[in-house]
Amino acid sequence: MTPASNRREAWRRTLHTLRESPGLGRLALVRFSSQFGDGLFQAALGGAILFNPERETDPVAIAAGFAVLLLPYSIIGPFAGALLDRWDRRLVLLWASVLRGLLILTAAVLLATSGGESALLLCALAAIGVSRFVGAGVSAALPKVVRQSWLVATNSVLTTAGSVVSALGAATAVTIIGLVGAGDRASAIAVACAAVGSIIAALAAARFSARSLGPTPSETTASETTASETSNSSAALSVLSGLKTGATAVWQAPGVTTTMIGIGAHRICFGINTLIMVLVLRDTSNGSGLPGGMAGFGVAVGATAIGMLLAALITPFLIPRIGRSRTVTYALAAAATIQLVFVTSLTQGSLLIAAFLLGIAGQSVKLAGDAAMQIDVDDDRRGQVFALQDTVFNIAFIGAIAAGSTVIAPDGKSVGLAVAGAGIYAAALSAVLVNRRVRGG
Repeated sequence: MTPASNRREAWRRTLHTLRESPGLGRLALVRFSSQFGDGLFQAALGGAILFNPERETDPVAIAAGFAVLLLPYSIIGPFAGALLDRWDRRLVLLWASVLRGLLILTAAVLLATSGGESALLLCALAAIGVSRFVGAGVSAALPKVVRQSWLVATNSVLTTAGSVVSALGAATAVTIIGLVGAGDRASAIAVACAAVGSIIAALAAARFSARSLGPTPSETTASETTASETSNSSAALSVLSGLKTGATAVWQAPGVTTTMIGIGAHRICFGINTLIMVLVLRDTSNGSGLPGGMAGFGVAVGATAIGMLLAALITPFLIPRIGRSRTVTYALAAAATIQLVFVTSLTQGSLLIAAFLLGIAGQSVKLAGDAAMQIDVDDDRRGQVFALQDTVFNIAFIGAIAAGSTVIAPDGKSVGLAVAGAGIYAAALSAVLVNRRVRGG
């Protein structure tokens, strides 16, 4: 069977599963509407904070903005994992979507009324934190609506469509800002539109029956027993307990360990490259003939999304042939090469090519990781593992931007920082090879 035939077969199977399992269709709607809103909201915030001519942004300010948006969720992530493994995931998805919609509308009002930047960033961090919560919940619930033998193909098809939907959301924000004009007013309108995704997600989640997305009653009882035994523990101990539970599950599954190493390394390099891209794109008179500013950032996001889409088409047929761990190994090797060849050039054109190619490599690692966590981790700990993954995502991304902001040139053209990214990919590749050799991961 040819690769094209394999791709058609994966889509055919997924469409058959959608007809066979209405739950998958509703869960997909929760995911897609959330991703559309996320893409729109984050792109609109980029217009308001990073590329708004009414505001000044230096590398440290950019790093601070990303930290305010993402770091707090990295701290509460273990609590999210505990809830996903204890409470009805249907209710979690429903109320998280409602809360996110309210926070998005609040952020839009603050922008429209020229509210304080601190209040705006606090609303944004809460909205994006809840959004990560929804993403982890959808991933943890997927095995409840799809047979295990179809998890990899279904997850990849959903990711393919989700990448397109997220890119459409970002493109919508860019279009709105382009039509209305740069500034807080245009960003406020775009941000308000993002609430539509939350409304649709909440309505879709409400259609599930109680406990249909897990965890099962027996798993919940065990979790509640554990919770009652530790009800007097401090919040700090609860955080450490959640982290330990997720980390233990990752370590006990060598294949999951391999994918988590790859995911962490890619997010570090993604943070470095994002900082470089933002600063390079701020120079709209670079003579490259490519759009700069917010429009240029939209092109970069689109290039990454197309790469992710291709990875989602390729990975389901690559994993059964070479395995999840080898997929991660080859993707990291390719990423290190791409970083050295294209990112170190530090031109807008080469960075766009890198965004596309690293989108393929990074998403291949992510899909292998999702498959490993969905198959190799028990359902009663799966929510905490996905929440831990989100924590790794955020900490690695923010840490890279924060560290990079202290050494990068104001125009973003720091070859040493780009080379350091290649070194991080290489170090992760070495760690993966050692894990595979010693533990069979």
